[in-house]
Amino acid sequence: MIPKVNNSIKCLINSILEKEAFNMLNKSRKAFMVIVLWHILSIKGKINFLQLGRFGPLSEQTYRNQFEKTFDFLGFNKDLIKQVVSNEAVVALDPSYIPKSGKSTFGLGRFWSGVAGSVKIGLDICGFAVVDVVNNTALHLKAWQTPSAGELLEKGLNLLSHYASLVTENAEQFKTFSKYFVADAYFSKRPFVEAVVSTGMHFISRLRDDSVLKYKFIGTPTGKKGAPKKYDGYVDKNQFDPNRFSLDLSNEEITVYSLVVYSKAFKRDIKLAIAIFYKEGKESARKLYFSTDLNLAGEKIVRYYQSRFQIEFLYRDAKQFTGLNDCQARSENKLDFHFNAALTAVNLAKQDWFATKGNEDKPFSMADYKTLCNNTLMLERFMTVFAINPNTPKNQKIVKELLEYGKIAS
Repeated sequence: MIPKVNNSIKCLINSILEKEAFNMLNKSRKAFMVIVLWHILSIKGKINFLQLGRFGPLSEQTYRNQFEKTFDFLGFNKDLIKQVVSNEAVVALDPSYIPKSGKSTFGLGRFWSGVAGSVKIGLDICGFAVVDVVNNTALHLKAWQTPSAGELLEKGLNLLSHYASLVTENAEQFKTFSKYFVADAYFSKRPFVEAVVSTGMHFISRLRDDSVLKYKFIGTPTGKKGAPKKYDGYVDKNQFDPNRFSLDLSNEEITVYSLVVYSKAFKRDIKLAIAIFYKEGKESARKLYFSTDLNLAGEKIVRYYQSRFQIEFLYRDAKQFTGLNDCQARSENKLDFHFNAALTAVNLAKQDWFATKGNEDKPFSMADYKTLCNNTLMLERFMTVFAINPNTPKNQKIVKELLEYGKIAS
Protein backbone atom coordinates (compact mmCIF):
# COMPACT_ATOMS: atom_id res chain seq x y z
CA MET A 1 0.00 0.00 0.00
CA ILE A 2 2.85 2.39 0.77
CA PRO A 3 4.38 2.50 -2.68
CA LYS A 4 1.12 3.42 -4.45
CA VAL A 5 2.13 6.99 -5.38
CA ASN A 6 5.75 5.87 -5.71
CA ASN A 7 4.86 3.10 -8.16
CA SER A 8 2.46 5.25 -10.19
CA ILE A 9 5.13 7.91 -10.80
CA LYS A 10 7.91 5.39 -11.43
CA CYS A 11 5.72 3.41 -13.82
CA LEU A 12 4.86 6.62 -15.67
CA ILE A 13 8.55 7.51 -16.08
CA ASN A 14 9.41 3.97 -17.18
CA SER A 15 6.56 3.86 -19.69
CA ILE A 16 7.94 6.93 -21.45
CA LEU A 17 11.57 5.77 -21.30
CA GLU A 18 10.61 2.45 -22.92
CA LYS A 19 9.48 4.21 -26.08
CA GLU A 20 11.56 4.05 -29.24
CA ALA A 21 12.81 7.63 -28.89
CA PHE A 22 14.79 6.62 -25.79
CA ASN A 23 16.27 3.37 -27.12
CA MET A 24 19.75 4.92 -27.08
CA LEU A 25 19.66 5.04 -23.26
CA ASN A 26 21.12 2.04 -21.48
CA LYS A 27 19.47 0.33 -18.53
CA SER A 28 21.50 2.16 -15.87
CA ARG A 29 20.73 5.58 -17.38
CA LYS A 30 16.99 4.84 -17.44
CA ALA A 31 17.16 3.64 -13.83
CA PHE A 32 18.97 6.86 -12.89
CA MET A 33 16.24 9.02 -14.46
CA VAL A 34 13.61 7.20 -12.40
CA ILE A 35 15.65 7.63 -9.21
CA VAL A 36 16.48 11.30 -9.67
CA LEU A 37 12.98 12.44 -10.69
CA TRP A 38 11.35 10.51 -7.85
CA HIS A 39 13.77 11.89 -5.25
CA ILE A 40 13.40 15.45 -6.52
CA LEU A 41 9.69 15.04 -5.81
CA SER A 42 10.09 13.38 -2.43
CA ILE A 43 13.03 15.15 -0.71
CA LYS A 44 12.06 18.15 1.39
CA GLY A 45 14.44 21.08 1.63
CA LYS A 46 17.08 21.95 -0.93
CA ILE A 47 17.49 19.66 -3.93
CA ASN A 48 21.20 19.43 -4.73
CA PHE A 49 23.91 16.79 -5.12
CA LEU A 50 24.50 16.62 -1.36
CA GLN A 51 20.82 16.04 -0.58
CA LEU A 52 20.39 13.50 -3.37
CA GLY A 53 23.40 11.59 -2.04
CA ARG A 54 21.92 11.60 1.47
CA PHE A 55 18.44 10.38 0.60
CA GLY A 56 19.00 8.49 -2.66
CA PRO A 57 20.57 5.07 -3.26
CA LEU A 58 23.51 6.52 -5.23
CA SER A 59 26.60 8.43 -4.16
CA GLU A 60 26.88 12.20 -4.49
CA GLN A 61 29.59 11.83 -7.14
CA THR A 62 27.36 9.56 -9.23
CA TYR A 63 24.70 12.28 -9.38
CA ARG A 64 27.35 14.81 -10.41
CA ASN A 65 28.59 12.54 -13.19
CA GLN A 66 25.10 11.69 -14.45
CA PHE A 67 23.99 15.34 -14.53
CA GLU A 68 26.80 16.07 -16.98
CA LYS A 69 25.22 13.72 -19.54
CA THR A 70 22.54 15.13 -21.85
CA PHE A 71 18.93 13.98 -21.75
CA ASP A 72 16.04 14.69 -24.14
CA PHE A 73 13.74 16.51 -21.72
CA LEU A 74 11.79 18.03 -24.61
CA GLY A 75 10.93 14.59 -26.01
CA PHE A 76 10.17 13.23 -22.53
CA ASN A 77 7.83 16.07 -21.63
CA LYS A 78 6.13 15.97 -25.04
CA ASP A 79 5.10 12.35 -24.41
CA LEU A 80 4.05 13.17 -20.86
CA ILE A 81 1.94 16.18 -21.86
CA LYS A 82 0.18 14.37 -24.70
CA GLN A 83 -1.29 11.96 -22.15
CA VAL A 84 -3.15 14.66 -20.23
CA VAL A 85 -3.49 17.92 -22.17
CA SER A 86 -6.92 19.00 -23.42
CA ASN A 87 -7.74 19.92 -27.04
CA GLU A 88 -7.54 23.65 -26.25
CA ALA A 89 -3.98 24.71 -25.46
CA VAL A 90 -1.39 27.37 -26.26
CA VAL A 91 2.41 27.37 -26.12
CA ALA A 92 3.85 29.99 -23.76
CA LEU A 93 7.30 31.43 -23.24
CA ASP A 94 8.63 33.15 -20.15
CA PRO A 95 12.16 33.90 -18.94
CA SER A 96 12.96 33.36 -15.25
CA TYR A 97 15.80 34.70 -13.12
CA ILE A 98 17.88 32.16 -11.16
CA PRO A 99 20.11 33.49 -8.34
CA LYS A 100 23.66 32.15 -8.74
CA SER A 101 27.25 33.20 -8.17
CA GLY A 102 30.70 31.91 -9.14
CA LYS A 103 32.98 33.39 -11.78
CA SER A 104 33.23 30.07 -13.63
CA THR A 105 29.47 29.47 -13.78
CA PHE A 106 28.21 29.18 -17.35
CA GLY A 107 25.97 32.05 -18.42
CA LEU A 108 26.56 34.19 -15.33
CA GLY A 109 25.51 37.74 -16.06
CA ARG A 110 23.13 40.55 -15.19
CA PHE A 111 19.49 39.67 -15.75
CA TRP A 112 16.13 41.13 -14.81
CA SER A 113 14.58 39.76 -11.62
CA GLY A 114 10.83 40.30 -11.46
CA VAL A 115 10.73 39.61 -7.72
CA ALA A 116 13.43 42.17 -6.95
CA GLY A 117 12.17 44.56 -9.62
CA SER A 118 15.73 45.22 -10.75
CA VAL A 119 18.68 43.78 -12.66
CA LYS A 120 20.73 41.32 -10.60
CA ILE A 121 23.75 39.08 -11.08
CA GLY A 122 22.73 35.48 -11.68
CA LEU A 123 21.39 33.21 -14.42
CA ASP A 124 18.41 33.37 -16.75
CA ILE A 125 16.42 30.51 -18.24
CA CYS A 126 13.96 30.78 -21.10
CA GLY A 127 11.23 28.26 -20.43
CA PHE A 128 8.55 27.00 -22.80
CA ALA A 129 5.36 25.38 -21.58
CA VAL A 130 2.07 24.07 -22.92
CA VAL A 131 -0.76 25.90 -21.18
CA ASP A 132 -3.92 23.81 -20.92
CA VAL A 133 -6.62 26.48 -21.24
CA VAL A 134 -9.46 24.15 -20.17
CA ASN A 135 -7.75 22.93 -16.99
CA ASN A 136 -5.99 26.26 -16.44
CA THR A 137 -2.51 24.88 -15.80
CA ALA A 138 0.93 24.97 -17.45
CA LEU A 139 3.01 21.90 -18.30
CA HIS A 140 6.75 22.28 -18.83
CA LEU A 141 8.26 21.50 -22.23
CA LYS A 142 11.89 22.63 -22.13
CA ALA A 143 14.03 25.37 -20.62
CA TRP A 144 17.18 26.74 -22.21
CA GLN A 145 19.72 28.71 -20.24
CA THR A 146 20.42 32.20 -21.56
CA PRO A 147 24.09 32.95 -22.33
CA SER A 148 25.64 36.04 -20.77
CA ALA A 149 25.68 39.35 -22.64
CA GLY A 150 29.28 38.77 -23.72
CA GLU A 151 28.51 35.30 -25.04
CA LEU A 152 25.48 36.61 -26.95
CA LEU A 153 27.58 39.41 -28.44
CA GLU A 154 30.10 36.86 -29.75
CA LYS A 155 27.23 35.12 -31.57
CA GLY A 156 25.94 38.41 -32.97
CA LEU A 157 22.71 38.20 -30.95
CA ASN A 158 20.89 40.33 -28.42
CA LEU A 159 18.54 39.01 -25.75
CA LEU A 160 15.38 39.29 -27.85
CA SER A 161 16.92 37.69 -30.94
CA HIS A 162 18.23 34.83 -28.76
CA TYR A 163 14.70 34.15 -27.48
CA ALA A 164 13.38 34.38 -31.06
CA SER A 165 15.97 31.85 -32.27
CA LEU A 166 14.74 29.33 -29.67
CA VAL A 167 11.22 29.69 -31.05
CA THR A 168 12.20 29.24 -34.68
CA GLU A 169 14.53 26.28 -33.96
CA ASN A 170 11.86 24.35 -32.02
CA ALA A 171 8.66 25.52 -33.72
CA GLU A 172 7.90 22.11 -35.24
CA GLN A 173 7.90 20.59 -31.75
CA PHE A 174 5.66 23.36 -30.41
CA LYS A 175 3.16 23.10 -33.26
CA THR A 176 2.25 19.56 -32.24
CA PHE A 177 0.33 21.13 -29.34
CA SER A 178 -1.00 24.43 -30.69
CA LYS A 179 -0.69 26.94 -33.51
CA TYR A 180 -0.86 29.79 -30.98
CA PHE A 181 2.21 31.15 -29.24
CA VAL A 182 1.78 33.47 -26.25
CA ALA A 183 4.26 35.75 -24.49
CA ASP A 184 4.05 38.89 -22.37
CA ALA A 185 4.23 42.50 -23.56
CA TYR A 186 8.06 42.55 -23.54
CA PHE A 187 7.99 40.37 -26.66
CA SER A 188 5.55 42.61 -28.55
CA LYS A 189 8.26 43.84 -30.89
CA ARG A 190 8.40 43.50 -34.65
CA PRO A 191 11.49 41.19 -34.93
CA PHE A 192 10.01 38.71 -32.46
CA VAL A 193 6.52 38.83 -34.00
CA GLU A 194 7.98 38.19 -37.45
CA ALA A 195 10.09 35.31 -36.12
CA VAL A 196 7.01 33.58 -34.69
CA VAL A 197 4.86 34.17 -37.78
CA SER A 198 7.63 32.85 -40.05
CA THR A 199 7.29 29.43 -38.37
CA GLY A 200 3.61 29.15 -39.28
CA MET A 201 2.40 29.90 -35.75
CA HIS A 202 0.25 32.83 -34.63
CA PHE A 203 1.44 35.21 -31.93
CA ILE A 204 -0.76 36.51 -29.08
CA SER A 205 0.38 39.19 -26.67
CA ARG A 206 -0.45 42.55 -25.10
CA LEU A 207 0.23 45.94 -26.70
CA ARG A 208 1.65 49.07 -25.15
CA ASP A 209 -1.03 51.57 -24.14
CA ASP A 210 0.46 54.14 -26.54
CA SER A 211 0.58 51.81 -29.57
CA VAL A 212 -0.17 53.50 -32.90
CA LEU A 213 -3.09 51.66 -34.51
CA LYS A 214 -5.15 52.63 -37.55
CA TYR A 215 -8.67 51.75 -38.66
CA LYS A 216 -8.79 49.93 -42.00
CA PHE A 217 -10.66 51.86 -44.69
CA ILE A 218 -13.67 49.80 -45.79
CA GLY A 219 -15.42 52.35 -48.01
CA THR A 220 -15.76 52.23 -51.80
CA PRO A 221 -12.96 53.67 -53.98
CA THR A 222 -13.47 57.31 -54.98
CA GLY A 223 -12.13 56.84 -58.51
CA LYS A 224 -9.81 59.85 -58.11
CA LYS A 225 -6.17 59.81 -59.14
CA GLY A 226 -3.54 58.58 -56.71
CA ALA A 227 -3.16 55.64 -54.38
CA PRO A 228 -6.41 54.28 -52.93
CA LYS A 229 -7.21 55.14 -49.35
CA LYS A 230 -6.04 52.42 -46.92
CA TYR A 231 -6.70 53.80 -43.46
CA ASP A 232 -9.49 55.72 -41.80
CA GLY A 233 -8.10 57.41 -38.68
CA TYR A 234 -6.36 56.30 -35.49
CA VAL A 235 -7.66 53.98 -32.79
CA ASP A 236 -7.91 55.58 -29.35
CA LYS A 237 -8.50 52.96 -26.67
CA ASN A 238 -10.20 55.53 -24.44
CA GLN A 239 -12.46 57.01 -27.12
CA PHE A 240 -12.84 54.31 -29.76
CA ASP A 241 -15.91 53.92 -31.95
CA PRO A 242 -17.79 50.84 -30.63
CA ASN A 243 -19.86 50.71 -33.82
CA ARG A 244 -16.78 49.69 -35.79
CA PHE A 245 -15.94 46.87 -33.35
CA SER A 246 -17.67 43.58 -32.66
CA LEU A 247 -18.73 42.94 -29.07
CA ASP A 248 -17.27 39.52 -28.19
CA LEU A 249 -17.85 39.36 -24.43
CA SER A 250 -19.72 41.35 -21.82
CA ASN A 251 -20.29 40.58 -18.15
CA GLU A 252 -19.88 42.20 -14.73
CA GLU A 253 -16.10 41.80 -14.78
CA ILE A 254 -15.02 42.43 -18.37
CA THR A 255 -16.15 43.67 -21.78
CA VAL A 256 -14.19 42.74 -24.91
CA TYR A 257 -14.38 44.48 -28.29
CA SER A 258 -12.41 43.29 -31.32
CA LEU A 259 -11.51 44.54 -34.80
CA VAL A 260 -8.86 44.02 -37.50
CA VAL A 261 -6.61 47.11 -37.49
CA TYR A 262 -3.20 48.13 -38.84
CA SER A 263 -0.24 48.26 -36.45
CA LYS A 264 2.43 50.81 -37.29
CA ALA A 265 5.01 49.10 -35.06
CA PHE A 266 4.52 45.64 -36.63
CA LYS A 267 3.90 46.91 -40.18
CA ARG A 268 1.01 44.44 -40.53
CA ASP A 269 -2.68 43.95 -39.88
CA ILE A 270 -3.53 42.46 -36.49
CA LYS A 271 -6.69 41.40 -34.66
CA LEU A 272 -7.06 43.91 -31.84
CA ALA A 273 -8.97 43.11 -28.65
CA ILE A 274 -9.81 45.99 -26.30
CA ALA A 275 -10.61 44.66 -22.83
CA ILE A 276 -12.41 46.90 -20.35
CA PHE A 277 -12.18 45.60 -16.78
CA TYR A 278 -14.68 46.43 -14.02
CA LYS A 279 -14.42 46.37 -10.25
CA GLU A 280 -17.45 46.93 -8.04
CA GLY A 281 -19.42 48.14 -11.04
CA LYS A 282 -16.86 50.76 -12.09
CA GLU A 283 -14.29 50.65 -14.86
CA SER A 284 -10.86 49.87 -13.40
CA ALA A 285 -8.61 49.44 -16.46
CA ARG A 286 -8.39 49.14 -20.24
CA LYS A 287 -5.87 46.89 -21.95
CA LEU A 288 -4.96 46.23 -25.58
CA TYR A 289 -4.34 42.65 -26.70
CA PHE A 290 -3.65 41.34 -30.18
CA SER A 291 -3.25 38.27 -32.34
CA THR A 292 -1.67 37.77 -35.75
CA ASP A 293 -4.59 35.41 -36.49
CA LEU A 294 -7.12 37.83 -37.98
CA ASN A 295 -9.97 35.33 -37.53
CA LEU A 296 -9.50 34.66 -33.81
CA ALA A 297 -12.30 35.98 -31.60
CA GLY A 298 -11.39 38.82 -29.24
CA GLU A 299 -12.65 36.87 -26.23
CA LYS A 300 -10.20 34.06 -27.02
CA ILE A 301 -7.32 36.49 -27.52
CA VAL A 302 -7.84 37.84 -24.01
CA ARG A 303 -8.43 34.39 -22.49
CA TYR A 304 -5.37 32.85 -24.15
CA TYR A 305 -3.19 35.73 -23.05
CA GLN A 306 -4.43 35.58 -19.46
CA SER A 307 -3.80 31.81 -19.39
CA ARG A 308 -0.11 32.59 -20.02
CA PHE A 309 0.27 33.51 -16.34
CA GLN A 310 0.07 29.80 -15.44
CA ILE A 311 3.72 29.46 -16.47
CA GLU A 312 4.56 31.78 -13.56
CA PHE A 313 2.96 29.28 -11.17
CA LEU A 314 5.03 26.53 -12.80
CA TYR A 315 8.23 28.41 -11.96
CA ARG A 316 6.96 29.19 -8.47
CA ASP A 317 6.27 25.52 -7.71
CA ALA A 318 9.66 24.47 -9.10
CA LYS A 319 11.49 27.09 -7.03
CA GLN A 320 9.63 26.32 -3.82
CA PHE A 321 9.35 22.53 -4.00
CA THR A 322 11.67 20.92 -6.58
CA GLY A 323 14.87 22.90 -6.15
CA LEU A 324 14.99 24.97 -9.32
CA ASN A 325 17.29 27.49 -7.59
CA ASP A 326 19.45 24.93 -5.73
CA CYS A 327 21.91 23.62 -8.32
CA GLN A 328 25.46 23.01 -7.01
CA ALA A 329 27.10 23.07 -10.44
CA ARG A 330 28.80 25.46 -12.82
CA SER A 331 28.96 23.55 -16.11
CA GLU A 332 26.45 24.16 -18.89
CA ASN A 333 25.28 20.53 -19.07
CA LYS A 334 24.74 20.09 -15.33
CA LEU A 335 22.85 23.37 -15.05
CA ASP A 336 20.65 22.45 -18.02
CA PHE A 337 19.89 19.00 -16.57
CA HIS A 338 19.08 20.42 -13.13
CA PHE A 339 16.73 23.15 -14.40
CA ASN A 340 14.78 20.80 -16.63
CA ALA A 341 14.66 17.96 -14.09
CA ALA A 342 13.20 20.33 -11.47
CA LEU A 343 10.50 21.57 -13.86
CA THR A 344 9.78 18.07 -15.19
CA ALA A 345 9.19 16.84 -11.62
CA VAL A 346 6.33 19.35 -11.35
CA ASN A 347 4.90 17.85 -14.57
CA LEU A 348 4.91 14.39 -12.99
CA ALA A 349 2.94 15.67 -9.99
CA LYS A 350 0.43 17.36 -12.30
CA GLN A 351 0.01 14.18 -14.32
CA ASP A 352 -0.99 12.34 -11.13
CA TRP A 353 -3.36 15.22 -10.35
CA PHE A 354 -4.99 14.83 -13.79
CA ALA A 355 -5.33 11.07 -13.21
CA THR A 356 -6.97 11.36 -9.79
CA LYS A 357 -9.19 14.44 -10.07
CA GLY A 358 -11.53 12.96 -12.69
CA ASN A 359 -14.42 15.35 -13.37
CA GLU A 360 -14.03 17.05 -10.00
CA ASP A 361 -12.91 20.67 -9.76
CA LYS A 362 -9.96 19.66 -7.61
CA PRO A 363 -7.25 22.37 -7.41
CA PHE A 364 -3.62 21.40 -7.91
CA SER A 365 -1.40 21.78 -4.84
CA MET A 366 2.31 21.13 -5.25
CA ALA A 367 2.70 21.45 -1.48
CA ASP A 368 0.36 18.47 -0.99
CA TYR A 369 2.20 16.35 -3.56
CA LYS A 370 5.54 17.19 -1.99
CA THR A 371 4.21 16.16 1.44
CA LEU A 372 2.67 12.96 0.08
CA CYS A 373 5.86 11.92 -1.74
CA ASN A 374 8.04 12.77 1.26
CA ASN A 375 5.77 10.76 3.57
CA THR A 376 5.94 7.86 1.11
CA LEU A 377 9.74 7.99 1.02
CA MET A 378 10.02 8.01 4.82
CA LEU A 379 7.43 5.27 5.39
CA GLU A 380 9.04 3.00 2.82
CA ARG A 381 12.33 3.40 4.64
CA PHE A 382 10.80 2.66 8.06
CA MET A 383 8.87 -0.37 6.80
CA THR A 384 11.99 -1.79 5.16
CA VAL A 385 14.28 -1.25 8.17
CA PHE A 386 11.80 -2.56 10.76
CA ALA A 387 10.48 -5.34 8.49
CA ILE A 388 6.86 -4.26 8.95
CA ASN A 389 4.17 -5.60 6.63
CA PRO A 390 2.09 -2.59 5.49
CA ASN A 391 -0.61 -4.77 3.91
CA THR A 392 -2.27 -6.15 7.05
CA PRO A 393 -5.77 -4.76 7.69
CA LYS A 394 -4.59 -2.93 10.82
CA ASN A 395 -1.50 -1.43 9.20
CA GLN A 396 -3.33 -0.36 6.04
CA LYS A 397 -5.44 2.13 7.99
CA ILE A 398 -2.41 3.48 9.87
CA VAL A 399 -0.35 3.80 6.69
CA LYS A 400 -3.12 5.72 4.94
CA GLU A 401 -3.29 8.18 7.84
CA LEU A 402 0.49 8.65 7.85
CA LEU A 403 0.63 9.23 4.09
CA GLU A 404 -1.90 12.06 4.45
CA TYR A 405 -0.10 13.52 7.49
CA GLY A 406 0.72 17.18 7.03
CA LYS A 407 -1.27 17.71 3.82
CA ILE A 408 -3.22 20.93 3.42
CA ALA A 409 -6.36 19.04 2.38
CA SER A 410 -6.56 15.27 2.92
